[in-house]
This record gives sequence, C-alpha cells and structure tokens, in this order.
Amino acid sequence: MTQLDEAIARYHKLLEADYLTDLSWASELQAKMKEQHLTIGGRPISPVLRPHFVSNRQYANLVKAAEALYSAIDRIEKLALTNPAYMARMRMLPAEKMLASLNPGYSYMAVTSLLDTNLNNGSLHFSGYTADTPMGVIYGEALNNLFYDSEPVKAFRRKYKLSKMSGAKPFLQSLLKAYKEFGGKKKPQIAILEFRQPFQTSDSDEYFLIMELFRQEGFKVQIVSPDQLEYRDGVLRKGDFTIDLVYRRVKVSEFLVRFDLTHPLVRAYRDRTVCVVNSFRSELAQKRAIFDLLTDSNITASFPANERKAIREFIPWTRVVGANKTTYAEKTIDLPEFILSHRDKLVLRPNDDSGDLDTFQGANLDSSGWERAMKIASRGAYVVQEVLAPVKAMFPLHRYGGVEMQEMQIDVQPHSFLGRVNGCSTWLRPAVESKFSTITGLAPTFILEGK
Repeated sequence: MTQLDEAIARYHKLLEADYLTDLSWASELQAKMKEQHLTIGGRPISPVLRPHFVSNRQYANLVKAAEALYSAIDRIEKLALTNPAYMARMRMLPAEKMLASLNPGYSYMAVTSLLDTNLNNGSLHFSGYTADTPMGVIYGEALNNLFYDSEPVKAFRRKYKLSKMSGAKPFLQSLLKAYKEFGGKKKPQIAILEFRQPFQTSDSDEYFLIMELFRQEGFKVQIVSPDQLEYRDGVLRKGDFTIDLVYRRVKVSEFLVRFDLTHPLVRAYRDRTVCVVNSFRSELAQKRAIFDLLTDSNITASFPANERKAIREFIPWTRVVGANKTTYAEKTIDLPEFILSHRDKLVLRPNDDSGDLDTFQGANLDSSGWERAMKIASRGAYVVQEVLAPVKAMFPLHRYGGVEMQEMQIDVQPHSFLGRVNGCSTWLRPAVESKFSTITGLAPTFILEGK
C-alpha cells in the first residue's frame, strides 16, 4: 500500500468516528459553500467529503512535464501561424483563421491555460488542453480553506502534513503582465466577457468571484455580455464604462455563431485599442488537432529534447480523421483502415469541444456501431486518439442524509500562467459515463507531505 493509499484509507476511517457520524459538519460545509458563492448550477461546487491528495513527487513531476508541454504547444501554435499546411490540419473556420492572424499586442499565445491530466501513482498522461482558466483557480483557494478547517481534515492533519495550493493572485498578475506588454500605461478597467443564458437574471457565481477578486485588488470591473458592447472614437465601452482589458471566457466558435467580424470587440481588437486575454490567437490550441501536430515527429524533430520527451511520454497519439496515410509507431498506415481495425484502443472525438457532437469510444461499440461512428467522423471535424485508461477512486459523498461511497473519475488540472504552473485543481465526475450528473464538480486538492 502506497503512502497515498494509506492516507486515503485513514481519512475514510476517520469519517466513522462517533463525533463525525451525525454529519452536521458536512451540512455546515455545504452551507458555507453556498454562502461564499462556491456553487455551480445552484449546487455546491464540491460534491465530495474528502480532498484529493497529491504527493510531493507527483506534483513535482506534473509541473516539469506540464511546463515542457506548454512550451511545445506554444511552439506548435507559432509554427501553424506561419505554415498554411499546418494551419489546414487544424480544421479551423475561415473566420477563426482570420482572428488568429491578428496580432493581439503581446507575445504570449496563451496567458492562462490548463491540461487535463491522468495522474496515477508514478505515471501521468495529458488527455486535453484548454486555453482558459479552470474553475479550480477561482474556486480553489476558498474551497481548500473550507476543507482545511473542517473537522475530519483537522483530525487528519494530526498525523499528516498538508499544503494548500492557490493560483488566484498569479492569475491576475498574468493578465496584468500581458496588458503591460500590450502597452497599457494606466490601471486598466476590466470587462469579464460572458454569454448570459436565456432567463438568466444574475451573474454566475464563477464570474462573480472573478469580479470580486479583481475588485479586492482595486480594479474597476464589470461583467459584460458581447451584445452590450459598443465601439466608437477608438474606445470599447459598455454604456459609460470604458474598457481597457477584456478577460475573455467566450469561445470563438460560440461567438461566431451569434456575431460576425464587424462586432465592436473584433474591431477594437483589430485596432489594438483593447487588450483581450486570452487572445483570439489562443483558439489554435483549443482544437484537439493540436495533438495531431504535436505527435507528428516530422514537425517536432527540431524541438528541444525535453519537449520531445514530454510529447512522447505523456501525449496520446492523435490524428485528424481523413482518407489519408500517416504514421503510427514509426510505421506508415492507412488511417481509415487502421481506425476500423483497432477500435478497442481508439476514441473518436470532435475537434472542437463545443458539446454539440458526440464522442465515440471504440471499446463501447460493436464493429457496425464503430463503422457508423467512423462515417460521422469522416463527414465532420474529428480526431482519433489512443485511449487513456481513466484514473478512478472511491470518494465519500453527502447524499440523502448519509455518507455514500461513489467511484469517481479524476482529472487533475495544472494551472498555467504565462507557461508556468502554479498549483492544480481536481475535477471529478462519476466513473460510470453519463451526459449529466449532479455529483460532478471539484475536489479540494492538497499536497500530502507525509506524516
């Protein structure tokens, strides 16, 4: 039994102590989450009663591998911007390509980003990349503080030393560094860009917490919907509120469904009168096809050794689905034939993770079902990837007045600011796949430093 396994077993045993079995501490924990706006869809952001523990060694390895890969992704994006053949493999819309071609006024391809990571004992693999800030950065510190002072964690800390991780201040500092390189001379007025949902009458808790973070540091900030923006006399504004820095949480693909390239935000961005973070250029890496380029050794042959090692060891083989030949394990293959004959170890995923298109796991389909999935993928923008075994563990949940053990799938997400990792968070979902679940959410994440 590893130290982590031993620690988890001890924590679960603590929950059986007489003074914890009435679960008043658990009810209080959930009430505090709601009071502090740590909710998603009106429910507490964390569905579980124990933290996720990461060892010092795991975290050190995660940071080293993630930073090498962030550097490689940045390098690939810059190559794609100057190479039409690479750009074509990204399967971007013409409007997305045009926006990506615009210089944002600073050198960083992504100011904030995250990697979905399978972290399991001594091994790790990266399954996805997002040029965005994870919920764990915004919710993480408050959630970690709540759990750190909860009754079972206090009892657990009598034997084990835990370190909290944070990222909120580095997140803000990274935005300001991009703004300074952009040419900002004054304290910026900040707009947080969001799409409001139909019948939404208040700001989402996540955006509210981001706004409060900025305001606590002395910035004037408003949450803004794209349809509230106007651009005149070289100034982007919402009513009387002028905007110097836009924190963009709206994906370009979603933006282009509703607006065209004459939108005030696009015109201000093109004129470089407003700093947008992350820039539209960061959308390059939002496409899963970025892993196609990364795992093509012909493209990465000149990359630094540590980046090539990170790609080779931690990224699943990925190709854009098409009727062509490619390489697998340094051998030339016919891609459609290879996909059809190796379904047990492959998964077909949409290139753009918008949620509108299905993912097809070969092991869950028979041969005829896989053939149908292949036809769908061939007609759309899809990638094929080698399957990564998910990391799963049992977590206690507070449900129906008691404690229920549930197997959950674990994604660890290192927080990157300007390519440097500062903390990580943990996203949980039920191990049994489901389109929607009320027990999906964050687990507080602590570094377990030993007894």
